[in-house]
This record gives sequence, structure tokens and C-alpha cells, in this order.
Amino acid sequence: MATVSRVLNKHPSVSLKTRLKVESVIQRLQYEPNMLGRNLRISQSRMLLILVPSISNPFYSKIVQGIEDVARKHNYNILLCTTDTDIEREKIYFDLVKHKLADGVISMDPAVDWDDLIGEGRNYPVIQCCEYSENSQIPYVSIDNRMAAYKAVKHLITLGHRKIAMINSDPRFLYARLRKEGYLKALEEYGIPYREEWSIHTDLGFESGQRAMRAFLAQEDKPTAVFCVSDTLAIGALKGIKEEGLRVPQDIAVVGFDNIQFASMMNPTLTTVAQPMYEMGCEAARMLIHKLNHPDDPLRSVILDHELIIRESTMG
Repeated sequence: MATVSRVLNKHPSVSLKTRLKVESVIQRLQYEPNMLGRNLRISQSRMLLILVPSISNPFYSKIVQGIEDVARKHNYNILLCTTDTDIEREKIYFDLVKHKLADGVISMDPAVDWDDLIGEGRNYPVIQCCEYSENSQIPYVSIDNRMAAYKAVKHLITLGHRKIAMINSDPRFLYARLRKEGYLKALEEYGIPYREEWSIHTDLGFESGQRAMRAFLAQEDKPTAVFCVSDTLAIGALKGIKEEGLRVPQDIAVVGFDNIQFASMMNPTLTTVAQPMYEMGCEAARMLIHKLNHPDDPLRSVILDHELIIRESTMG
């Protein structure tokens, strides 16, 4: 049994003659090793737990693809769990790590219980991706959300817009707060006063963007441009504008955030901040696997580059 195990694990101590003999028998018997038994012996599941708030948002799919590609190269599988921003559900998933059914966690849930996550991070390998806590010691991979939003709004200002609305997400989430800070910084830099009635907080759904845009257009003094913190909101805003018989960008310019695949398929195509979604997933997986294999190595957080992609919704 020990010799067979060494052959299966490509141990160099086995002679070529013995290796060929064992491999011949394995092939003849069509033997498959019991991976569960192996993993129990070495206290590893070879499974990475991925927490996402929802699989309906296409933003997460590219990140998960990056995680899975890197995981498979290192002989790990992934277990994708949707939290639906439910803290109790999230705790159930963390129990999978405690019970050794998963080796580590990549969390993308902005509604995560940060106290719980920080506690888990002291005991188990955890990486934050996209959304993160500024005050925790848990490594993360993300972008500079504040600067990205600033560049997007500055682009609108340089086109001559001074009536710029914002469709934002829940202010409990760090990315929502940082993107609002970038929005406010651009307004302040150009001497444009902030107007409360032109700032709406909502969820990230398409219909929510549509409703927010209708609310702006119902006002007597309407904005001439809108910055949305996600492409799904921006696509909803485009729909709301068209329903009112207005044109984009001639009547209202629209900027999104993320650069999901649909952004380039819209009519007009959507100006947006491109997040390197696939690369974020790859980097998060590399960081977690390194932490699993080298638990004592300190890990530095990573801020990846972003890019403002200018398309027809602002430059038609």
C-alpha cells in the first residue's frame, strides 16, 4: 500500500521498474484513489469556499471564473455559496471550514458580518475580494474605488455637465461610501454644489436603476448626467431615460461601473469604469492558496488597476 501511495503521489524514491509495474496494475484494474480518504488523512478538503451575495449579478461571474481557473491549476475545487446578504446563512457556510469540509474562504459579500469574518480570519485562511474591511488584518484584493468614481465624474464634468446625479448602493457597504467620496471630490474640485435630491441609494438591480432614473426625471430641475455605481443600475437608468422619450447622451449622459459584458452590447454602448474582474479572482485565489501552503507568511493586500472605458452613453 505504501509503495502504491508513493507512485500515485509521484514520490522520487520509487524505482522506475517498480513504478512501471504499479502503473500497469493500476491501468489493468482501472483503479481510482479514494480522494475523500486521502484528504481525511492529510486534513485537507482541497476545496475553496467562495461567498458571493448573488449569482444573478454578472459582475461576480468573471471573478469566480478567475478563482476557479487558478484553483484547478493547483488541484483545488471551489464551492460557490450565495449568501443573499443573510448573516445566518453566512455562518452556516463558515461552519464548513470549521468542520474541514473546505480549507479556506474568499469572501465577496459586502453585507458580511465583519466581526465574524475578522474572528474567522484569525483561525482560518480568509481572503477578501472586492469588498473589504479597512480595519481588519485580513488581506484583500480590490481597486481604488474612490479614485475610479472621481475619474468617472470628472469625465462628465469635462464634457460640460454640472447637473450630475448619482445612483448609489447601500451606504453600509464600503464600495458605496468610497464611490460617493469620489463623486463628491470631483464636484468639489470644480465648484459644483452637492444636491441631496440628486443622490439615491438603492440595491443593485436593473429595476432599481430604472426607478431611480424615473425619480430624477420627475423632478422639475432634472440632471443632465448620472453616475451609477454599477452597470446593472446604469442599464436600468438607460431604460428609464428611453421610456421618457429622451436621448442618451444628447439629453442625459450615463456612466456605469464594472464593465460587465452587457455594457458594450447596449444601445447606446455604456461608458463605464472597468474593474479587472477576472484578474481579481485569479489574484484572490493565488493569495488564498499561498496562505494555505505558507500559513506563517505575511500577505499584503493588492490594489489592481482600473480603467475608464468611454463609449456612446457619454460621447454619442
